[in-house]
Amino acid sequence: MKPRDDERLQDMLESARKAVRFARGKSRSDLDTDELLSLGLVRLIEIIGEAARNVSDTTKLTHPEIQWRQIAATRDRLIHAYSSVDLDIIWDIVQNDLPPLISSLEQVLHAKGT
Repeated sequence: MKPRDDERLQDMLESARKAVRFARGKSRSDLDTDELLSLGLVRLIEIIGEAARNVSDTTKLTHPEIQWRQIAATRDRLIHAYSSVDLDIIWDIVQNDLPPLISSLEQVLHAKGT
C-alpha cells in the first residue's frame, strides 16, 4: 500500500468515527433542528468520499469489501447538491453504512501495521 493510501484510509477512518460519534444520542429529527450537526455530518461524509476517490486502484482492488465507487459517488452528489441535501440519506449513511466501513478500515489499517 502506498504511503499516501495509508493517509487517505486514516482520514476516512477518522472522519467516519467522528460522524458516528457526533450522531450518538441524536435522532433523525435532530438533523432538521441542529444545523451544526447536519452540516458537520455532511462535511465528514464529503471528506470520506474525497479520500476514497483518491485511494490507488491497487488498494481498491486489494480491498473489494469497501464500496469505493459508492462512497466517492456519494461525495460527488453532496458536493454538487448545495442546498438540496437529503438528510434522510445522511442519517442512513451515518447509522447503517459508516459502522461497517469503520470496521473494514480498521482491519485494513491493522493488517498494514498502521
